[in-house]
Amino acid sequence: MTGGRRLIRLLPGRFGRDPTAPRGGENAGAGLLLACTVVAILWANSPWAASYSALWDTEVGFVVGDSEVQMSVKHLVNDALMAFFFFTVGLEVTGQLAIGELTDRARAVVPVLAALAGLALPAVIFLLFNVGTEDARAWGIVISTDTAFVVGALAVIGPKYPARLRTFLLTLAVVDDVGALAVIALFYSDEVAVLPLLVAVVLLALIAAVRWLPVGRGPAYLVLAVGLWLALSAGGVHPTLAGVGVALLIPVFTPQRRTVEEAVGVIRAFRQSPNSDYARAASRSLRESISINERLQSAFGPYVSFLVLPLFALANAGVRLDSETVSAALRSPLTWGIIAGLVLGKLVGITGATALVRATGIGQLAPGLTLRRVAGGAALSGIGFTISLFIVDLAVVGPLKQDEARVGVLIASALAFLLGWAIFRVTDRLSPPVAVGAKLVRPFDPERDHFRGDPEAPLMLLEYGDFECPFCSRATGSIDEVRAHFGDELVYVWRHLPLPKVHPRSMDAALAAEAAGLQGRFFEMARTMFTFQDYLEWEHLYRYADQAGCDVRRFDEDLRDPVVRHRVEDDLEDAVLMDLNAVPTFFVNGRRHKGPWDAASLIRALQAARG
Repeated sequence: MTGGRRLIRLLPGRFGRDPTAPRGGENAGAGLLLACTVVAILWANSPWAASYSALWDTEVGFVVGDSEVQMSVKHLVNDALMAFFFFTVGLEVTGQLAIGELTDRARAVVPVLAALAGLALPAVIFLLFNVGTEDARAWGIVISTDTAFVVGALAVIGPKYPARLRTFLLTLAVVDDVGALAVIALFYSDEVAVLPLLVAVVLLALIAAVRWLPVGRGPAYLVLAVGLWLALSAGGVHPTLAGVGVALLIPVFTPQRRTVEEAVGVIRAFRQSPNSDYARAASRSLRESISINERLQSAFGPYVSFLVLPLFALANAGVRLDSETVSAALRSPLTWGIIAGLVLGKLVGITGATALVRATGIGQLAPGLTLRRVAGGAALSGIGFTISLFIVDLAVVGPLKQDEARVGVLIASALAFLLGWAIFRVTDRLSPPVAVGAKLVRPFDPERDHFRGDPEAPLMLLEYGDFECPFCSRATGSIDEVRAHFGDELVYVWRHLPLPKVHPRSMDAALAAEAAGLQGRFFEMARTMFTFQDYLEWEHLYRYADQAGCDVRRFDEDLRDPVVRHRVEDDLEDAVLMDLNAVPTFFVNGRRHKGPWDAASLIRALQAARG
């Protein structure tokens, strides 16, 4: 991932901010979600319980000619509004897979396989309680994790440094959701209509092709997404799957130097001659420099957190908890099968699969993400709500049995939360987690590092960069402004973090810079390579060495010197230990800088360090 951090971070997520910092918006959303859950339970068990049922059973719909779409308010929330939630989750995980944490497939395979185990083992445990009975058909109740409540519970519990675990759980949750919805389509659909599903396939292909439209991509996505939702609904498939399907096809890319510079040029023209044409062009240029995936996350995130999820909890958590219902539930194998499946099945299945995958070497956990952390997340994954309650209506016959099943879901969710809380609290106390990459693992060494300024200066700005990255060092102009601001108070240090998967010539450029450095021309060579980043073939690098004042013959010999490669590899090994996977990454006085890296932000960070 290069330059993949957000230029302006509007929502919590993966780039451009401290991933270990608490997310105020997420905590507030989780609090509202929990409050609505409590209100729903109290309302359903109050003297006004009839109004609760009447509200959510109210029919709404619309008519177009001879066609009519009608559903209850509860189904409108669960089937339509919740599609937006699955859409936002899918956007975040797609971004992680494309340019984020999960670009390393060895890491991505762990939550995927863990999710599959978390689908299968709970069903097996449930069947052990209900085999041979008519309730055995309800095994699907225990397979799904409620992503909304799990993310909210993680925010409420607040374990230290939850970012990696959150990414793990979100990836796991998407696989879980798709698997659960596939189970509904295959095993709990009374009638699957082939023609609407074929239409859905065509619509998915059209959604994938929207990225190549020159204009009107937003309206096209909207119309096709609505069509996909209607097609899946008509086809007998749970329509919230449309949210995930669309999200997986939304393009993700890191900001490109060309588009950013074009935006800057338009803004400069607007500054010189303010008019509506330049204003529209500047707005369009800024918007198009950021991928639509990130823009949609910023647009939909607040609405999902503060409207969709609270409405969902209010509509679904209102279970009648009178003494007769609770007593019958506590004697029912159906209830205990649900509790055991969700609480034990998810914990053992996810944790066990993770341990097995890691032990066999098939996949690996991200640095800082331990098996103990995964166990806490696996326990929280036993919170089953949305799909679980949905399948209760499909798989369980009779109001009394359905109430028993709902009680089982509520008890299991409460126990899963308490178990997850206990695991996090105990493990955080016995073995406190550390923030990976929060501090430099190797201090600044004037004899070894490349630097500019006084090595004894009280302030140090150290950059891990890539010469092919359009956002590193001189490409942004930030470093020159920062150095000019602080003068002799600042020493600037460069270390290598070439990312050859993204920038195929970055390793060669790093070696060339080190070879030039043996002749005292490191920063002269770096300046030239940053100026001509699109031309870093060896024929160009030799020419740049000559322009930088190097003896080209000696430069050629030094390139084969093991010292040159070892210096680059030493920096890379340090970066791996700190789990640095993005450039540029800055350290201010030895501590990792989080957030934007424009000159003003870096100056503020250095001033704070000086203070």
